[in-house]
Amino acid sequence: MRLPLPQFDTRDRNPNHIGEVIETATTEFLAQCLEPDDLSFPSMPPFGSWINSQDEESGNQIYAVVYHATTSPIDSVHRARALGMSLADLREEQPQIFAMLKTEFRAAIVGFEIPAVKGSSRNTVYQYLPPRPPQIHQAVYRCEPENIVKFTNSLDFLQTLLSLGNAPIESLVGAAIREVYQLRKADRDWLIQAGRTLSILLKDDYDRLRFILGQIHP
Repeated sequence: MRLPLPQFDTRDRNPNHIGEVIETATTEFLAQCLEPDDLSFPSMPPFGSWINSQDEESGNQIYAVVYHATTSPIDSVHRARALGMSLADLREEQPQIFAMLKTEFRAAIVGFEIPAVKGSSRNTVYQYLPPRPPQIHQAVYRCEPENIVKFTNSLDFLQTLLSLGNAPIESLVGAAIREVYQLRKADRDWLIQAGRTLSILLKDDYDRLRFILGQIHP
């Protein structure tokens, strides 16, 4: 039996529903991954991947980029220790170990989308911090590819990522750009524009610019 989160029947869950907000702040939030039904680790979102949650009161969709993920014991007293067994052996002989672990990830907020107003059929996207982050216990989803493509028509989100203070910034920017580039089916024009935007933002720091561009593989 899984312990970290009480959950509903996974058959009714959106396949992109991967986590739940457990700590929230103006610029970022912490989410815990939902546990699978079998004895396996939760699906940890990749570094630099795009996720979204919601500010339920306003209906705003909050967009964020994953910059840190961990798997650790559910309490701070009992640390994991090396057992010298394969995962298959653990599932067979000590399945309770999986119930004692949790997987969490932190994501930096890069913008939001407000619902369409009356008389309009289009939502409006903004690439700056929303009035409020998602609330505690809000669902967290992997972003649909078409939503990421729409959101990244503008490149202002790069400034937000570059201003983070507690993340491996250069690697994060490179990973986020790589994912968007793939979702845009290798849109070279978009990639060139992203490079130009970075060169403007980092005009006084050539070493950082070169390091980021070196991590992008067209």
